[in-house]
Amino acid sequence: MDRVQIFDTTLRDGEQSPGATMNVEEKLAIARQLEHLGVDVIEAGFAASSEGDFDAVRRVAEMVSRPIVLSLARTREQDVDRAIRAVEHAKRPGIHIFI
Repeated sequence: MDRVQIFDTTLRDGEQSPGATMNVEEKLAIARQLEHLGVDVIEAGFAASSEGDFDAVRRVAEMVSRPIVLSLARTREQDVDRAIRAVEHAKRPGIHIFI
């Protein structure tokens, strides 16, 4: 094995911990540090869950350049459409889906 990729979910799943909510500016600061650390994939949030999450995913996608930026989405057309809109301006966009 030449290399292990790092897929980080701090901005989405990490926020599920009690007392761990973050505002958009805090998420941007963490995303900058994740990029600086060389993280390969950043799951930036669940764009369909709220306007705040959509905005955070969109802003992370616009800011970082090296990592793949993902939005989580259920396998529902409206979730996938919202995820696409949130990451469309990322240099390396993606969607992480679940059933």
